[in-house]
Amino acid sequence: MQIRTTRGIVAAIATAAAAALALAGCSSAGSEAPAASGDAAADFPKIRFGYIADFNGGSLLAIAEEQGLWEKQGLEVETPVFTNGPLQIQALGTNDLDFGYIGPGAMWLPASGQAEIAAINGLGNADRVIAQPGIDSIEDLKGKKVAVPEGTSGDMILTMALKSAGLTIDDVEKVAMDPATVVSAFSSKQVDAAGIWYPLIGTIEQQVPDLEILAENEDFAEEIAFPSAFVVSPAFAEEHPEATEAVLAVLREAMDYRVEHLDETVELTAAKLKADPKGFAADAANAKYLSASELDELTEDGTVASWLTGLNEYFVTAGKLDEPTDASTYYLGEQFVAAGK
Repeated sequence: MQIRTTRGIVAAIATAAAAALALAGCSSAGSEAPAASGDAAADFPKIRFGYIADFNGGSLLAIAEEQGLWEKQGLEVETPVFTNGPLQIQALGTNDLDFGYIGPGAMWLPASGQAEIAAINGLGNADRVIAQPGIDSIEDLKGKKVAVPEGTSGDMILTMALKSAGLTIDDVEKVAMDPATVVSAFSSKQVDAAGIWYPLIGTIEQQVPDLEILAENEDFAEEIAFPSAFVVSPAFAEEHPEATEAVLAVLREAMDYRVEHLDETVELTAAKLKADPKGFAADAANAKYLSASELDELTEDGTVASWLTGLNEYFVTAGKLDEPTDASTYYLGEQFVAAGK
């Protein structure tokens, strides 16, 4: 399938990915795997598992480290941190990463064949289109400067909100920024609006308490779901099926712990990322998390595939894909379910 992109975008992502990986060398790694005699675990490769430093991106990894789940499966893991999903997809493609985490805005990348979805993480409701005080409708954004992290769920919510008002991205002055820069640019009133998410919006509200919220995920709940997911390099999944299954087993156990111990997971994640747990609590409150058995059922009855199909249809209208992709070609649902047996 062909993807509408440019050499400039690809080059920029590649450069940023290299920088992120350089920084990631200082990030924490999981404990080394114990020697396993006489089984496949002894031959597992070291797993490079990327994530974003927020609750959705880091919570299962925090659980896995604290609960010793990697060691339980005979895995040695390092966890480099990234600022967004597309950078991790790029790193998968250059063999600098084996697994990663993406939000719904980057789901077109596995749909285009650049990664496979190993597991669904949760359903998000944290995205908003926010505006400076006095801008109280999507229609008012016409001609305004709007900040957004490219290829993220913030980009997605902005596109959908504009469409609902009969506008397109060409009707605004879109300014691509990384998430942290969106916070500072909006807070200092350098931009009129932004497509961004909690808990970053909570930080912005401290500086601009009377900001306007023009759109949110729930506005489009009947049209589309907003799942986040863990992705894997297609080459890794093919070459190392046993290691892939072991990683899925870790994620499944961590999912169940998170559902049963959400408050404790907030504290664990904050400790891992050396951040204020209040922000992560707000993050957790804006998402729905499922147990492994619930995801098994939703996988087997076709619900997960319908989520991905809905996203594909959106990405076609948004110009990211030329045509929808069959979810079964890039969602490892059968492997995810099998990892629990």
